[in-house]
Amino acid sequence: MVPMPDKLKRRVFVVAGTVALILGVVGIILPVLPTTPFLLLAAICYMRGSQRLYSALLRNRFVGSYIRNYLEGRGMSLKMKIWTLSLLWITILCTTFLATDSLVVRIILAVVLVGVTVHILLIRTLKYKKI
Repeated sequence: MVPMPDKLKRRVFVVAGTVALILGVVGIILPVLPTTPFLLLAAICYMRGSQRLYSALLRNRFVGSYIRNYLEGRGMSLKMKIWTLSLLWITILCTTFLATDSLVVRIILAVVLVGVTVHILLIRTLKYKKI
């Protein structure tokens, strides 16, 4: 097997990171798609492919602090947990009752709903110090 040149390898990581970032952003809107794993994958790919894109992702005003807090094990703010779980429950319940009659799809949505809810609740809640 021929080793991949460094420049090509970096480009593959950048493309993979961009695809993961797009899927992560779509996951913010569609709760059935997991946001956190895709954003973390994007960060890892950018870290290996482009330090500039990695830094830009971590400084991004929408997802930067979320990714940094998650990577550093700090957790999520209570506000973010409430927002995430509210959006998750609303969209999955609407999809379950308005968009499908299939019992199999409803069961899958219920499993996703419970799994993601448990995951979010198990993430450490950030505590902000009052100044």
